[in-house]
Amino acid sequence: MPVTTTVTGTHCLLELTGCSADLLNDEAFIRQAITDAAAAAGSTLLSLTSHAFAPQGVTALGLLGESHISIHTWPEAGYAAADIFTCGSTCQPRAACDLLAERLRAGNATIREFERGNAQ
Repeated sequence: MPVTTTVTGTHCLLELTGCSADLLNDEAFIRQAITDAAAAAGSTLLSLTSHAFAPQGVTALGLLGESHISIHTWPEAGYAAADIFTCGSTCQPRAACDLLAERLRAGNATIREFERGNAQ
């Protein structure tokens, strides 16, 4: 029997380097960036949680009606890693990636994009 794959969504892994350390360490700023990234992707933000680490760094997760956006920051390295997964065909996770790279003033942004699906 042949195996077919149904694409259920797009998953983007975003690596940001050369970012502003001050922005990467600002929990309120990171929360707002996720809120804005969800809107840019055309997704529905259901809830948002975050944590600021001592002495530095922030992790945040936006639960979307379509899946999730997460970000983890290392201000001391000017680095952030984000994960944007949206199900369906109406959301634009790359738009969320572009917004996060711009807001965090990344010197370089690398996006790896995967189609997610179920083998049948």
